[in-house]
Order: sequence, then C-alpha cells, then structure tokens
Amino acid sequence: MNKMIETERLFFREFVESDDKYILELDSDPEVHQYLGQHPIEKIDEARATIKFIRQQYIDHGIGRLAIFEKASNEFVGWGGFKLITEMTNGRQNYHDLGYRLLKKFWGKGYATESSKAVVQYGFNELKLSIIFAIADARNIRSHHVLKKCGFMEKEAFDYEDTLHYWYELSNQ
Repeated sequence: MNKMIETERLFFREFVESDDKYILELDSDPEVHQYLGQHPIEKIDEARATIKFIRQQYIDHGIGRLAIFEKASNEFVGWGGFKLITEMTNGRQNYHDLGYRLLKKFWGKGYATESSKAVVQYGFNELKLSIIFAIADARNIRSHHVLKKCGFMEKEAFDYEDTLHYWYELSNQ
C-alpha cells in the first residue's frame, strides 16, 4: 500500500475493498453520525458501496477520502481527505471539501487536527489547490475547533439538509 500522507502518528492510504469492515465499524456508530444527518449504516453491503463510491472518486477526480491508520498500532482510525463536491452546495459547485471521520475510540487524541493539517498541506503543496472548503454542523463544536486550529475561517451560516451549518474557507497564501 502506498502511504500518501504521513504525520508523526498517522499515515493515510487509499481505501481498498477489504476495508469494508473498517467502514462498517465507523459508519454504524450512531454517535459518529450525530452531526452527519443521523444515517448510520447497518450492513456490510452498505460499507462496500461506500468504498466503491470513494474508489470511483479516485478514478473520476484523482482524489477522494483516504483511510487513516495509527502508526504505532497499525489500527484503522477513520478517514480524512478531500472530496470534489460537484453538486451545488451553499451556492457553490466543483470545490474541494476537507472532511474527516474518526472511530470514537480515537476521539480526544488530537488526531482530527493532526490529520486535517496534513491534508491541508497535501492539498496546497501536492495538489496545488488555491483554496480549500469545509462545512460543519453548527452544533458540532469539536469540528469547529479543529477547522479553526487548521487555519480555516468561518465565512457564513447556511441551511444544509434542513440543519444549520457553517461554511469554512482556507486560502493558500
């Protein structure tokens, strides 16, 4: 497996089909989905469909969310990275969205910030992006802290899927 991004404690790689068990563990947890529309998955087939979708993004757009592993234990931590958003969101389209999702047992260790900072650097230095966007549910205080620690600026509030969200931007200056 090619390690695409590395930090002091983590490494990222593309998802492969055999990661379905990791996606099932992550996305079946209702607490993980608390600020994601409350739609946890229940079956391995749903996890496989998620991986198929992500892998298609690699083909179609050259980027997609990446699996994150802890270096010390080689355990799956969650995912992070970019997704090219092609549908209209908050009046914008065809933008690179920074996202992350971690297993609950890895919350509170600084991994969301560490991984997101590494992804931002990858986006600016390797992908040559001029601007990166992110959105977060207005109630998700932890995600707001992570995005601000990574240098994102809160630009506006907007309604996304009948829920108040904040729009964030980070320019490569």
